[in-house]
Amino acid sequence: MASVRFTVTPTKTEDLPGLSDTSPDISSRSGARVRFGSRESVNRSDLQSEASGAASAGGGGADTPERSSIEQGDGHSKISNVYINNTHGMDDDDFYDRNLALFEEEMDTRPKVSSLLNRLANYTNLTQGAKEHEEAESIGEKKKPSKSPQMGTFMGVYLPCLQNIFGVILFLRLTWVVGTAGVLQALCIVFVCCCCTMLTAISMSAIATNGVVPAGGSYFMISRSLGPEFGGAVGLCFYLGTTFAGAMYILGAIEIFLLYIVPDAAIFHGDGGAMLNNMRVYGSICLLLMSLLVFVGVKYVNKLASVFLACVIISIISIYVGALVSAFKEPDFSVCMLGNRTINGHYVKDNHCEKIFSAPDENKGEIPEGNFSLSFENSTMEPPPPPTHTPAAGNQTTDLWQHFCQSRDLNATCDEYFTNNHFSQIKGIPGLASGVITENLWSSYLSKGAVVEKSSLTSVQASHPASTQLPYVFVDITTSFTLLVGIFFPSVTGIMAGSNRSGDLKDAQRSIPIGTIFAILTTSIVYLSSVVLFGACIDGVVLRDKFGDSVGGKLVVGTLAWPDPMVIVIGSFFSTCGAGLQSLTGAPRLLQAIAKDNIIPFLRVFGHGKPNGEPTWALLLTALIAELGILIASLDMVAPILTMFFLMCYLFVNLACALQTLLRTPNWRPRFSYYHWTLSFLGMTICLALMFISSWYYAIVAMVIAGMIYKYIEYHGAEKEWGDGIRGLSLSAARYALLRLEEGPPHTKNWRPQLLVLLKLDEDAHVKSPRLLTFASQLKAGKGLTIVGTVVSGNFLQSFGESLAAEQTLKHLMEKERVKGFCQCIVAQKPREGISHMIQSSGLGGMKPNTVVMGWPHAWRQSEDPQSWKTFINTVRVTTAAHLALLVPKNISLFPTNSEPCTEGYIDVWWIVHDGGMLMLLPFLLRQHKVWRKCGMRIFTVAQMEDNSIQMKKDLATFLYHLRIEAEVEVVEMHDSDISAYTYERTLMMEQRSQMLRQMRLSKSDREREAQLVKDRNSMLRLTSIGSDDDDDTDGGDRVGSAGSSEHHRRVQMTWTKEKAQQYRATHSGCSTPEGFRDMLSMRPDHSNVRRMHTAVKLNEVIVNKSHDARLVLLNMPGPPRNTEGDENYMEFLEVLTEGLERVLLVRGGGSEVITIYS
Repeated sequence: MASVRFTVTPTKTEDLPGLSDTSPDISSRSGARVRFGSRESVNRSDLQSEASGAASAGGGGADTPERSSIEQGDGHSKISNVYINNTHGMDDDDFYDRNLALFEEEMDTRPKVSSLLNRLANYTNLTQGAKEHEEAESIGEKKKPSKSPQMGTFMGVYLPCLQNIFGVILFLRLTWVVGTAGVLQALCIVFVCCCCTMLTAISMSAIATNGVVPAGGSYFMISRSLGPEFGGAVGLCFYLGTTFAGAMYILGAIEIFLLYIVPDAAIFHGDGGAMLNNMRVYGSICLLLMSLLVFVGVKYVNKLASVFLACVIISIISIYVGALVSAFKEPDFSVCMLGNRTINGHYVKDNHCEKIFSAPDENKGEIPEGNFSLSFENSTMEPPPPPTHTPAAGNQTTDLWQHFCQSRDLNATCDEYFTNNHFSQIKGIPGLASGVITENLWSSYLSKGAVVEKSSLTSVQASHPASTQLPYVFVDITTSFTLLVGIFFPSVTGIMAGSNRSGDLKDAQRSIPIGTIFAILTTSIVYLSSVVLFGACIDGVVLRDKFGDSVGGKLVVGTLAWPDPMVIVIGSFFSTCGAGLQSLTGAPRLLQAIAKDNIIPFLRVFGHGKPNGEPTWALLLTALIAELGILIASLDMVAPILTMFFLMCYLFVNLACALQTLLRTPNWRPRFSYYHWTLSFLGMTICLALMFISSWYYAIVAMVIAGMIYKYIEYHGAEKEWGDGIRGLSLSAARYALLRLEEGPPHTKNWRPQLLVLLKLDEDAHVKSPRLLTFASQLKAGKGLTIVGTVVSGNFLQSFGESLAAEQTLKHLMEKERVKGFCQCIVAQKPREGISHMIQSSGLGGMKPNTVVMGWPHAWRQSEDPQSWKTFINTVRVTTAAHLALLVPKNISLFPTNSEPCTEGYIDVWWIVHDGGMLMLLPFLLRQHKVWRKCGMRIFTVAQMEDNSIQMKKDLATFLYHLRIEAEVEVVEMHDSDISAYTYERTLMMEQRSQMLRQMRLSKSDREREAQLVKDRNSMLRLTSIGSDDDDDTDGGDRVGSAGSSEHHRRVQMTWTKEKAQQYRATHSGCSTPEGFRDMLSMRPDHSNVRRMHTAVKLNEVIVNKSHDARLVLLNMPGPPRNTEGDENYMEFLEVLTEGLERVLLVRGGGSEVITIYS
């Protein structure tokens, strides 16, 4: 028995009365839609038989859409059909739900809420890294069903953060930081670093709880919050920081191994250089072994993680226990001092901190006078007597004597400081109750090569500095507060461990903030208390002894540990090894995540790996970069490098949170509510300050690297739209700027051409004049606003797809020409209306176009359709009415492309009338582009008879000088002359042509009207007699409004007799009869047209004479006539004005000044 839901579907659309039936019972109407309102138990065999019967009743064909079928799965059978819109295999109820019938046609794009919630409930968030790779490595095993994440706050966030934060610096360098900076400044360093990570953790918690955060940690958060450019730059910085952290941990482990576990394993022996070479050799070997372990299987690293964490916790506990025990029982670690200088414990043999000692004899126990001072209260005895050539019986010189005197003889010449001062021994660990913290409160910064000294001891200073060949404890690096900040900061990093494991957490949005913040609090308390404990328990000279040479080469923090120093040594060694493995495991996966996002093209290869997803290539690159850190070989040199990268990462996490909070984007709804933008800005400020405090040159290098990556992604990276905060910031900044621009009109000094480029598309959606956009790019040089627009004829509802295709065509052309701007496509019934709408509506606020660029209508004389040039003239009128400037390049196909620079020549400006200075500004802007840069500039102006041409030239040169424009100036005199016969004849031909075209259009209109009426009436017999001889409208396009008049006109046109037709043709088509032809021959041209033609001819003669060899000619564009009947004449005037010129730019100003002589 199975629980089913049974549905019977009608075979025709008309048979759907059941759709409106609200009763849950079975309807008795034939063919209606029937279903059980509730689930009922139905026998499977009965169900199949009924279903098969229904199918056969529906027509039986396998391809008929009415046929029903049975789907089985999970022990249940259900009936599905493909009657209406069932393309996704969804249940009938998705389309036939009684309560949603109104929305059934939209179910494809707008699913039911129940379907949406069902998909969200089945969402699984797999982490990119540890877990699935570990399962994929089990080759040959059955694939286990995926389990829901079950890790809580403690195991999933708190402990991983502790393991990543506690590291090598705590065991190897914190005591040195305390001894060098003093307890107070060390507390300041630790507090500032912990505040930085705490504020960053608060910002990170807000971002991490603002939705689901997949694996990738800080990279994912920053890239999705600040965009792919910032995300890629900071992601790579974080990757480099993690990689160098692996190198630092390996160097720390090798330092522990060579100095404190097996010192005899050193290959090279000697001073500092030999130790660095040992670090390089063993570090490279360790890196190779760790990389192989990570390559073989990450599951082994994850299984060892708990062991390494246990080592860290046990080591820290042993420090606290040792500090408490020292209050009652002081550890036996004595430090040998010569005067106030610290002696290297490696040179003190058999605890002989003295100059001479007594050999064993019958008087053992007696100590010769004057050899040394043995006082744990740091007091000294009288100086020794002058040395004699013969040693006393039973007394021998120590090894220290030999090092300072270069001989064991008592009469040897010794070091001056050695001669004048005595040896003493002090307690290296005075204990918690000793009060030594008063000596360790203040800083003791030293230069490289200085001897570690104890200021409370008295000494006789030598006249020369100590030689490095003597057995003192020397400072190996020049110390300062900033240096210590850079070295200590890596010990507080690792706060991203919880967010990186968000996929494994049961409730990530609750666990990440709580676990991370409590881990930072725990580590901060440990660090701050450790500073106080170290300062209160350990003597200052031991604290300042970085490598523990004063206590016989033991780990300094180990001397405080209980029950044995080796607990710390072994624990710190394994913890640093574990941290190195974690870094080598996490860094390749971070690089793989960046590569898979495909925002940096050259990193794509690192997105691939083994079949189970292991990032093989990324691991190889990580190992190579880590090897660079190993070759540096100094822990103190590597630490500031990764400090920079981590600080930059934390800086941008704070920036992302602050931006999202201030912008108040609708999607910014973090579940973690204990954040504020001021905290984020404070964290960002601290990060920036720490970067420059620790190492200003490293900070600059890190920023340059991040900036280069940012610009690379911006120009060559894949475009990603992640809804980032930078886009929101851009919107807010744009809104603010637009509102500011709206406050008033722009000043003349700020005027620049904001272009609206009108392009025309052919039938195949190709741009007819792409050179227009090329010219616009040369004029703009990438500055200001550019809007490229076109008009698609038709209805918007039917032509929406065409408009999208046209917009894509324009975008591709803009990319090709490298024009930064926007596209606008308007659908209109008539092109002239669309252009008018575009000119009126383009732009926003103060960012509206102020200049229109449009092409010249080619072959307008030969075109039977006058709409092309009428649209052109209408656009000129619209731009004039809108007070916009207009640029019309003529012969645009002859203009140079961006790859054809002009090597010589001139740009000629014919300044006939002043219209705001556009003619002066445009050549200057063009010459900023490489195509026109080498062209000179000449300015011509026209002088009439009454003008003083010499004075005009001087004034024009002065004007150009004040405009800071270099150009040659020439004044052309135009003498009064009679109108030539050529001008008269040209004007007459123009008017005759216009008259012929007008009559041709009228006769064509009449023929079209007559054909339409014939079609409507179907018979000449139904027409009545002529009622009137009224003529039709002039342009044949207007109709009389009333029905009676319309019928009247139809009778007029359709009842012509032969005589009436001849009379009409003689009246309206003057060129079709000899009489009409004679009338046209007897026409006299209009006087105003003759004067305009005269001006055009004379100007053209002068321009061609002076500028026939110019690369480009700019001249004023006359305005169109106020009377629309003279539009054809206007086009003819422009043709005459520009005849014989190769490249012409007609310029018409917008009525406002665009150039000024003032600064």
